[in-house]
Amino acid sequence: MRIAIAQINCTVGDLTGNAKKILDYTNQAKSKGSSLVITPELCLSGCPTEDILLRDEFRKACIKTLDNLVKEINGISLLLGHPYFINDHIYNAASLICNGKIVSTYFKNDLLNDNLFRENRYFKAGSDNCIFSVEGIKFGVNISTDIWKETNVISAKEEGAKVLILLCATPYHSNKLSLFHKMVCQRSHKIGIAIICVNLVGGQDELIFDGASFVTNNKGDLTNQFDEFTETLGLIEFKNGAPAKGIIPKLRIEEESIYRALCLGVRDYIDKNNFTSVLLGLSGGVDSSLTLAIAVDALGPDRVWAVMMPSEYTADISMEDSRTISKSLGIRYSEFSIKSMFDQFSNSLMNEFWADQKNNDMGVAEENIQARIRGTILMALSNKYGSIVLTTGNKSEMATGYCTLYGDMAGGFAVLKDISKTMVYRLCEYRNSLSMVIPKRVIQRAPSAELRPDQTDQDSLPSYDVIDGIIEAYVEKSKSLNEIIGMGYSKVDVRHIVNLICKNEYKRRQSPMGICIEQHSFSRDWHYPITSKYKDEV
Repeated sequence: MRIAIAQINCTVGDLTGNAKKILDYTNQAKSKGSSLVITPELCLSGCPTEDILLRDEFRKACIKTLDNLVKEINGISLLLGHPYFINDHIYNAASLICNGKIVSTYFKNDLLNDNLFRENRYFKAGSDNCIFSVEGIKFGVNISTDIWKETNVISAKEEGAKVLILLCATPYHSNKLSLFHKMVCQRSHKIGIAIICVNLVGGQDELIFDGASFVTNNKGDLTNQFDEFTETLGLIEFKNGAPAKGIIPKLRIEEESIYRALCLGVRDYIDKNNFTSVLLGLSGGVDSSLTLAIAVDALGPDRVWAVMMPSEYTADISMEDSRTISKSLGIRYSEFSIKSMFDQFSNSLMNEFWADQKNNDMGVAEENIQARIRGTILMALSNKYGSIVLTTGNKSEMATGYCTLYGDMAGGFAVLKDISKTMVYRLCEYRNSLSMVIPKRVIQRAPSAELRPDQTDQDSLPSYDVIDGIIEAYVEKSKSLNEIIGMGYSKVDVRHIVNLICKNEYKRRQSPMGICIEQHSFSRDWHYPITSKYKDEV
């Protein structure tokens, strides 16, 4: 017996397009001799569908699209993930379709409610198993977080299932795959049941679904795994009622996995929202260089435009390196000096700034004017030519407020929003291992905003390995200040960075949406009040 996994990239709300893709993969599976094809969770509607599910017109369209798709399925069984509507209730469902009919349907039992998915808002939980047979093998069904509760798997086996099919729309985070493998393999081994896990692939706003569908046998051994971050029709051979050993690729190194996730996130956000091209400010630093490389790898050089906007404080090597990387990537590159514009702003404000002798030195106001001039230029080009601006700031800068509202924060999509500065360097090295595009001295130079003479980031911040370690402990792992100090960080640095994180929450809230990479991301998982008198004490 042959079973096909349709690891597909679906778009939220594109019922016609999703149904067409599902039918196409089903027909491919049939042509390859498969008896059953399995799709991911909620693939008909796309995931997460969120409040679109609450619209009556969408419900009617879902029902009509499902009815039309069901009529097209013949000569093969299809297990389809979709929303199911009964009166005023909506279920996260998986339906078995055979010969133009729905023959059985499973409703997800354990709904997920966290910062990424609020299923209780939309769905009613089911309670029954769904057991069906194909060519003499009995299959049970779970959807996503159902498998977290061991009793769901035991119940399916007790009703006769030899294989559990797990439909997922599980978002990517770094190191997720090894953790997910471990949990599913343990379930499989303990309960003695083979498990087929089919996961969605693609970008949806801030979320990345990584695919990487896989199969275990009833001993908990991994027998098959399909590629991450790409659509595929995976074929599984069953012999004597058990999955035969197939291809299992090595786990990717963390940098490669994150880089591919970022590329997929950019590509799908741009394409699914019908933008033709992207635009970004190139400074000659690591953040903008990495963002540029990701954009080109995701979209191709013809759809990427980099703009260098030097001031009197911009180093010659920043200009040279910006030209070098732009040439090596084959993109459109422009230069707009901001010196005359900055001089005009300064002259206009001179009387006010110099009226008080305490405020007549070069300071934050003058620095931010430069950043805002650059943001204005980028947004003007965006408006004129229809290119979306990619912001280039990283998580470390966003957390500490080392960024300018309406300046370098201006834009429509933040590629590195969940990427620490230390990881930026690692990703630059990884990208250069594929082909040398980011000049070595961009990586080796001390980071600088170049907004005043001889400026470096470490003039006002600790080293980035210290910053990133404290951010990870405080934001991602919710550790107390005393616990972080106990990890070896100085009391002064911990107090300083945590104070900056809390103080600059108002900036983070106004930043563009960006790709979630960490399990507890700085985008959807961090909810800190802007107005608060509470302070963590040491």
